[in-house]
Amino acid sequence: MPVHRQPGPTAGATSQLWPSGGRHLWPSGESSEVQSHARGHLVYAANGVLAVHTERGTSIVPANRVAWTPAGFTHQHRAHGDTDMRIVFLAPSLARLVPDRPVVFLASGLVREVLLALTGPRSYDPAVPDYSRPARSRLLRVLVEELSEAPEQPLHLPEPQDDRLRAIARLLHETPADSSTLAELGKAVGAGSRTLSRLFHDELGMTFYEWRTQLRVHHALVLLAEGHDTTRTATACGWANPSSFIAAFTDIIGTTPGRYRSGRVVQDQIVVAQDQEQGSDRP
Repeated sequence: MPVHRQPGPTAGATSQLWPSGGRHLWPSGESSEVQSHARGHLVYAANGVLAVHTERGTSIVPANRVAWTPAGFTHQHRAHGDTDMRIVFLAPSLARLVPDRPVVFLASGLVREVLLALTGPRSYDPAVPDYSRPARSRLLRVLVEELSEAPEQPLHLPEPQDDRLRAIARLLHETPADSSTLAELGKAVGAGSRTLSRLFHDELGMTFYEWRTQLRVHHALVLLAEGHDTTRTATACGWANPSSFIAAFTDIIGTTPGRYRSGRVVQDQIVVAQDQEQGSDRP
């Protein structure tokens, strides 16, 4: 497959791009232009943390998750921590097997290895033999079949449409440590707590407190990727103490902030997957 090297999305990025995917090495804080593609694509952070912004909301992609953006969705990527971003485009015949909306999946050990294989030197280094077309097709099929059975993860933070909810979202994005009640926030935006509760449920499919917890975990992932420790991150994101932060973070991410920050999140995820496989074999 011929490779056409192109400038990175920003001056600080190093990129390799090819018809079926790409790889961007981004320093922390770099972001892509706002764009859309004719084909849907998967993004994976081999290192660092990615934020994927679409009109539907924001997805945070740590090292054990994969984000899917369907064709035609306007989006922007941003790196938190030095990030190795991998991209795989899906043909329509494969894209129909995954959701028609932005979503985040748990990345099994197999998904991770297939993504790394499809975006590794075989795709961009002329000195390394490329996969044959049938072999690449088989890898893509395995990838999509794995993702079609993978659980969706609560790391997509939906973007509210109602002006009052958008005002609350802006306030909490700016100050995630704000612990105001929904009634208190309602006074600032001119709506009662009952109305706001209904809007959160109807528009976003979750309670205000579920949405705020996800927002705080999003901010926590960014701070951890930028090198902040657990205690400082807990305080900055609004938890009263590190233990409550650790519990909430572990419930959503599947590993503790300390193990995540030390880079052990992928190893944790692989061990869990192995345990689950062994458990399924037991009588």
